[in-house]
Amino acid sequence: MDSQFKYFAFISYNSKDTEWGKKVQKKLEHYRMPATLCSERGWKRKPISPVFFAPTDIQPGGLSAELQERLKASQHLIVICSPNSAKSQWVGREIEYFHSLGRTDNIHFFIVEGSPHSGDPATECFNPIVEKLGLPEILAANIHEKVYRSAWLNKERAFVQLISKLLGVEFDAIWQRHKRQLANKIITLTLVGIAVIAALIGVWHYNQPFDAVARLNEASVHNENLPPLHKAAVTITLDNETKSDTISTMESNIVFTNIPRRFLNKPVKVSFRCKDFIDLDTVMTLTNNIVLDVRRDPTVYGDVHFLLYDPDKETGVVNTMIEINGFNSVSDENGNVTLSIPLENQDKSYKIITSIELFNDIIFMPCGENDIIMTK
Repeated sequence: MDSQFKYFAFISYNSKDTEWGKKVQKKLEHYRMPATLCSERGWKRKPISPVFFAPTDIQPGGLSAELQERLKASQHLIVICSPNSAKSQWVGREIEYFHSLGRTDNIHFFIVEGSPHSGDPATECFNPIVEKLGLPEILAANIHEKVYRSAWLNKERAFVQLISKLLGVEFDAIWQRHKRQLANKIITLTLVGIAVIAALIGVWHYNQPFDAVARLNEASVHNENLPPLHKAAVTITLDNETKSDTISTMESNIVFTNIPRRFLNKPVKVSFRCKDFIDLDTVMTLTNNIVLDVRRDPTVYGDVHFLLYDPDKETGVVNTMIEINGFNSVSDENGNVTLSIPLENQDKSYKIITSIELFNDIIFMPCGENDIIMTK
C-alpha cells in the first residue's frame, strides 16, 4: 500500500448489502499472498489491509466531511454492485467524489447481484453515475459469472479477480495457487468430516445398548439322583443399577437386554441364587455371552442328622452302629446320628440299616435335628 494512504481500500455499498460488504472486507484483509510475490514486491503476507468499511468505523449517512476524508485516505474504492446500490444516491456520490480525486483507475466493481446495463431497474447493478462518468466496465468482478459448475468456486474466482486488480498482478499468478489451496482445504475438510463422522459413529456405537446372554455350567459332580436345578436367580450389577432374571433349567439361557455398551468388556458384579446350590457372588468381565460355573451345596442332601429314639424308654438309643448308603456312623451319648455322604453318592432319601428293629427305616433329605427315627 502506498504510504500516503491510511486505507488500502474504501468499500462503498448500500445498507441492504451490508453482509456482502463484511464478507469482502474480511476476505481482503485476511488474504495471504504467495511468499514469492511478497518477496519480489516487498509486500506483507496480507498486503490488502486495512480496508475501510463504514459499520466498523462510522455510521453511514450523507457524504459528510468525515466520509470525504476517508475517501481521500483510501488508495482504492470497491463498489458492491447490486440493484440496491444502483438505486443508492450515497453510493453514487462516493463514486463521483473518488473519481474527482483523480483515481478513476482505482475504482473496482464487485457484482453480487443483478446484471450490468440490463435496462431494468429491478436487475440493473451499476449505479447511473458509472455511465455518466464513463467508467470502464472491464474492472467488474462478478460472482455469478459461470466459469465453473460450482457457484462457490465462481465466487472464489471473483474474489481473486478483485484481489488481482487491487494489487495490479496477473490473475493467473494467484488464481492457480488459490485453486490448489482450495483443493487442499476441501481435502482437509473432507478428511476432518470423515474423522468427525467416524467419531460420531464410534460414539453412537459406544452408546448403543447390547444384550448379554447368560447360561449356567454345573461345575460340581453331576448326580442324576438329585433334583434338577429349578428357578435360579441371576443378577448383574451395573453401577447403581441391577438387572435380574430367573432361569428354570441348567440348559436354559437368560437374556439381559438393553445394557449400555460402555459396560461391554468391563468388570461387573454377578450373583447366583438357587435352592440346593451354593450361592455365588463374583466379579467377571461382561461380554455378550456369560457362563457361570455353579456348584451344588453338598450339605443339602449329604449331611444326615437324626435322632435314633426309643419311644418306650422315651430316650435316645446310644452307641449304636448305623449304616446309610454304604457309609457307617454311631449314635452318640444322646442318640444323635451324624453322617456326611459324598456328593456323587447322595440321594433324595436313604435307607437306614442297623441291628435294632426300626419303626421307620427311611430318612428323607434334606433332614435336620428335628428328624427322628424310632425303634419298635
